[in-house]
Amino acid sequence: MAALAGNLRAVWAALSTDARLKKRIVRTVIHEVIADLDDVTSEIVLVIHWVGGVHTQLRLPKRHRGQRNATPDDLIEAVRQLALIANDDVIAGVLNRNGLLTGNGNLWTRERVTALRSYRKIPVFRPQPDGIEPWLNLGNAARFLGIAAKTLRLAAEAGEIEGVHPLAEGPRIFRRSKLTTQQAQQIADRARQNPRYPAGSHQNQKSLFPSIT
Repeated sequence: MAALAGNLRAVWAALSTDARLKKRIVRTVIHEVIADLDDVTSEIVLVIHWVGGVHTQLRLPKRHRGQRNATPDDLIEAVRQLALIANDDVIAGVLNRNGLLTGNGNLWTRERVTALRSYRKIPVFRPQPDGIEPWLNLGNAARFLGIAAKTLRLAAEAGEIEGVHPLAEGPRIFRRSKLTTQQAQQIADRARQNPRYPAGSHQNQKSLFPSIT
């Protein structure tokens, strides 16, 4: 316990530390928190009384009249789509990779994604018991069709097959039923017949660029 106390930051930030454990830590080390208002500086003054007798003061800006810290609608929709194929840990990583913050300006964590989902009634991702997922990411969708992921990505960018791409730095998402259509089969057949030409271009069309990787 003494060793953990000396490295509390690492314990708090560990991926295995969930919200319940963090609450237990807070109850263990904090005796009480007293809040006051400083109208002159328009701040909330928090005095933390630690169990060991040390006091810490924090000053936070007050919310101005009419100020909203709501999560943008487009970010909520992105979480709704990502939850089709990913758990909350993965979603938090994708949001952070895209430089997106919470309504309060914080980085995303698993707990914050979970709270957002619960508030917005977005179902949690749960793998299907039979392994037949209704939604697939780019790699799994390409394997389903038997083609390269790059081929499928180019086809999606060309509008030849339906898919969603919630965020620039994030996964593409395909509905399994859309991968069994005649249009999807034509993309797969063309890729197999013309392996040097990616789906999305006619077999006789020459590329202006030697590589797009």
